[in-house]
Amino acid sequence: MSLELTEILKVIFIGIIEGITEWLPISSTGHMLLVDQFVALNMSTAFKEMFFVVIQLGAILAVVVIFWKKMFPFQFGKNAQSIIKKDTFSLWFKVVVACIPGAIVTILFDDYIEANLHTPLVIALALIFYGIAFILIEQWNKKRLPTTTRLDDITYRTAFIIGLFQVLSIIPGTSRSGATIIGALLIGISRVVAAEFTFFLAVPVMFGLSALKILKFGFSFTSAELLILGIGMAVAFVVSVLVIKFLLGYIKKHDFKAFGWYRIALGIIVIVYFSIV
Repeated sequence: MSLELTEILKVIFIGIIEGITEWLPISSTGHMLLVDQFVALNMSTAFKEMFFVVIQLGAILAVVVIFWKKMFPFQFGKNAQSIIKKDTFSLWFKVVVACIPGAIVTILFDDYIEANLHTPLVIALALIFYGIAFILIEQWNKKRLPTTTRLDDITYRTAFIIGLFQVLSIIPGTSRSGATIIGALLIGISRVVAAEFTFFLAVPVMFGLSALKILKFGFSFTSAELLILGIGMAVAFVVSVLVIKFLLGYIKKHDFKAFGWYRIALGIIVIVYFSIV
């Protein structure tokens, strides 16, 4: 099966959307499902369900590259001797704790969610609901000072609470990063630390989800399917590097209200459009 130029351009466009929306709290999966309504790949439904998850590995690799020094738990000294960074190991254990609620819910309900809730209306309502939540929480936070301003200060209890909020992201249109950031802000974590912990949390979550989707799809890829995956992940990686650096700079001076208003506007547009067509 050969891959036409139009399909390659579609994949590049989807990769750009993924790279932008994976890290901004506006729902990458929701955006890609909506994009598929207008720029549909000429592939099987089973492949597209897998592709919309696995493409996110490109975005995850961007996080690994940017935060390698913070994420890698070993430091090599003289004579190639490795030094264990205990704080980094501790942080990864907290990430594992935060992953537990989402892993359980995904295993139990992922098939049901895919079959029943991957609809434009559900996506639109989730976009609007959490857009309002961002605006209200940021307004409330004007009167509060964050109690956690360093990654090392996140406790196991805090990590688990953030993990509970991450469960909300199983609903398309919610945003995994959006759900975890909302949870972190509510319990007093600063914006920068909330974003950085979200980056850490994304690594095992997305590798785990991708593994499940690939196992479900099977390993019998055509050359065209492999090319689509490769192009999509590569584009998502490059765009994600730029977006992550932008986001970290942006939230040092601004809050998340702009993303809340964007979500509300997009949700309304989706409802109006699908009410007409």
